Amino acid sequence: QVQLVESGGGLVQAGGSLRLSCAASRITFRIYSMGWYRQAPGKEREFVARISPSAVTSCADSVKGRFTISRDNDKNTVALQMNFLEPEDTAIYYCNAFRMNTNYWGQGTQVTVSS
Repeated sequence: QVQLVESGGGLVQAGGSLRLSCAASRITFRIYSMGWYRQAPGKEREFVARISPSAVTSCADSVKGRFTISRDNDKNTVALQMNFLEPEDTAIYYCNAFRMNTNYWGQGTQVTVSS
């Protein structure tokens, strides 16, 4: 059974930084696109950032210039470096593995940004 386990969430003041990490197991990690999504209270889950198997990245306009996604295929991990955090970034952040029609999700990690 594929497992995606997120870590690194927490409480931070506006303007601060956090680094999220997602460890994948029981998956051929290097062939999957990996991504981060988030869901704020009362809102739908939304795309944050993605990195392809060849390390091409994309991100939502709302986080461009502040968040950076990276992957380590040797350690089966994907990270999201979040800088200049804003209260609007408060959400549960989910790790995602995607290939063709297959999607896997982690359980999520809470990020709370205080003003």
